[in-house]
Amino acid sequence: MSGGLDVHKAVNEPPSKTLSRAWFRERSELGVSAVLVGLGVVVLVDAIRIHTDFAQRGPVGPKAVPVVVGVGLIVVAVLLARDVLRGGRGEAEGGEDVDLTAPADWRTVLLLCGAFLANAALIGVVGFPLSGAILFWGAAYALGSRNFVRDPLIAAGLSVLTFVLFNNLLGVPLPGGPLVGMF
Repeated sequence: MSGGLDVHKAVNEPPSKTLSRAWFRERSELGVSAVLVGLGVVVLVDAIRIHTDFAQRGPVGPKAVPVVVGVGLIVVAVLLARDVLRGGRGEAEGGEDVDLTAPADWRTVLLLCGAFLANAALIGVVGFPLSGAILFWGAAYALGSRNFVRDPLIAAGLSVLTFVLFNNLLGVPLPGGPLVGMF
């Protein structure tokens, strides 16, 4: 039997297991709430571990913003869980060109991950302008662009522009690699 409820599977499983799966499936937003609690706890633990002296930091200090963010994450998680347990449900995506029944496009996801990982692996070796160009071109290719002349040129231009903006204008040093003397 394809689609629908598999009668043999439901008969062979204990009723409590079937009910608990259905209960969690109907309240999948609780997973988001659990992730938010986890992130909030990580942020709070890291904030508490920041070491500063009063004389160094002044009246507010570097712990203030991370503590507010961590507490905010936990409060949002609790409010979301309360809403879900009271019967609230997230609205299904109603995109005009989105087929909600289509499976995930894992090829695109893996190609994007590959482009990102290649950038991360190469940035220290060849510098940001070259590794960024690989990232931008890889992302364009993964998302369906197949112009093999235009795409690498645009990727190189974006990468150099990003490098110059961050390195020279914003003062955020990026590894230049062999092109470090050109800019």
